[in-house]
Amino acid sequence: MSSSSTSQQSKRPLTTLQRSLNRKVAVRLKNEIEYRGKMNNVDSYMNLILLDAEEFNGADAVANYGKVVIRGNNVLFIRLEKEL
Repeated sequence: MSSSSTSQQSKRPLTTLQRSLNRKVAVRLKNEIEYRGKMNNVDSYMNLILLDAEEFNGADAVANYGKVVIRGNNVLFIRLEKEL
């Protein structure tokens, strides 16, 4: 495998997120709280804005929010939900 084909296959996380705007995501924070909603915006620090967000503690939904702003340095991981 040549190095050019390897670089084409690798994905930059920020680019992937920017291309996934308006998709459903699950965002796990370092304090183990998870938010799920539609990603409305992301910036270069991976700060996120989620719309129609729900807060989860484990498998239990704790609260529903219209809009949530998440600071990027609190994020443990971001999972893109499969499209229907």
